[in-house]
Amino acid sequence: MKMLDEFKAFAMKGNVVDMAVGIIIGGAFGKIISSFVADVLMPPLGLLLGGVDFKNMVFTMKEAVMSGAEVVTPAVNLNYGIFIQNVVDFLIIAFAIFMAIKAMNSMKKKEEEAPAAPPAPTMDQELLKEIRDLLKK
Repeated sequence: MKMLDEFKAFAMKGNVVDMAVGIIIGGAFGKIISSFVADVLMPPLGLLLGGVDFKNMVFTMKEAVMSGAEVVTPAVNLNYGIFIQNVVDFLIIAFAIFMAIKAMNSMKKKEEEAPAAPPAPTMDQELLKEIRDLLKK
């Protein structure tokens, strides 16, 4: 039972929960970027390059062996078009993360540069001020 309590304490720490949320959001963000690249960015780019569909860009190293309509041995392909698409995915995600970290660092730097408010005087300091003021009179 003690181990279960220790696990609950570990799992409910802020940094573990924050990490889990970050992983979930990161996975969803990755899917959005992949869809953006595959469905929005690559079709116009393929059109500009002469109607190329990146999904169909393959280099066949070995043709499929057929026996009638039945595939005996499948073809061996290098799918370099999909690889190019994944590289574009990575570059967009890496750039977005870079910009987010840069923004967080600049906000953190501004917080550090902001002058801290002077600490409130202690009771002894207040008493000394009163004595000084009385002596001046």
